[in-house]
Amino acid sequence: MKYDKINGKTVIGLVEPVIIFGKSGKKTIMAKIDTGASKSSVDINLASQLKLGPIVKSKLVKSASGNKMRPVVEVDLGLAGKKMKEEFTLADRWHMKYRVLIGQNVLKHGYLIDASRKK
Repeated sequence: MKYDKINGKTVIGLVEPVIIFGKSGKKTIMAKIDTGASKSSVDINLASQLKLGPIVKSKLVKSASGNKMRPVVEVDLGLAGKKMKEEFTLADRWHMKYRVLIGQNVLKHGYLIDASRKK
């Protein structure tokens, strides 16, 4: 997939494929881009399947379902041709459409969001 660049930043849409690299292999999965989330999040079952970890700390997360302490792991990921390591909170996302949520901590690596961009 080709990604446009504006002022050196990569233009992505609201839903993008990401590659999550774990100790048991890698998985490409569609992720929701959320500019309102300060920290990225990954489904706890997906994290277990890929053997992500260890847990490096806990973080208080405010969400629509209330405030919760969540474990945090460092994740190697690929997004739009860039590879990086960032912290992700672990959450039970089984009931959500996307098992990975990309927040500001990943987006600060040089991404712009185009809401009209189709995956």
